[in-house]
Amino acid sequence: MFKKMMMFLLYVITGILGFAALYFAADFIFSRIPANSNDPNSKKEITAYILSNGVHTDIVLPVKNEFEDWTKIFPIENTKGKSMNNSYISIGWGDKGFYLNTPEWKDLTLKTALIAGFGIGETALHVTYYKNMVENDLCYKIQIDSIQYSILKNYIIDALDKDAEGKPILIHTNAQYGDNDAFYEAKGAYSLFYSCNTWSNSALKKANMPSGMWTVFDKGILQHYHK
Repeated sequence: MFKKMMMFLLYVITGILGFAALYFAADFIFSRIPANSNDPNSKKEITAYILSNGVHTDIVLPVKNEFEDWTKIFPIENTKGKSMNNSYISIGWGDKGFYLNTPEWKDLTLKTALIAGFGIGETALHVTYYKNMVENDLCYKIQIDSIQYSILKNYIIDALDKDAEGKPILIHTNAQYGDNDAFYEAKGAYSLFYSCNTWSNSALKKANMPSGMWTVFDKGILQHYHK
């Protein structure tokens, strides 16, 4: 009996290690395959950024321009600070439980991880306003054209859950990360194979911006922006 139990545990451990090896290998390979080629003939007059906190990526766009005023979609009044002095807005998608219950890795629980990993939880958009952006190893500037901007805009808006009046649904919570952010209900399911970074990468692919074929990690995106 003991021998059978040990063999069973060995099979389980081997299976987990094998899955993990395939998972990381797939991300390593597919994230490095460029999904798009740059169009040098388009007028890239809009400044955008790809921002990471070391784990999670956001897409950063101007708060206002001739194509969109994001304060009408994500009102400043929904943030704690209610500051009107902002130039950029960052938008990221992810598991609602991770966003609201795991501000730091030390706060992660097994329940939250399992719900997110198996795609059975709800999702949210995390929206943050910034006065300015600073380029570094986790923040990359890129110039885009109006078509790319429109694709990103529609992708973000389509990800929102909306109320009966077609307006974004604010998540009322005290779990904001600062004075200039808010959370909104979103569509879709987070999982091991479709993470917050997969969502960002898919947006970049649609907009013909630097991106990989598939990734679940922020580095799978950022490597395409290293100069």
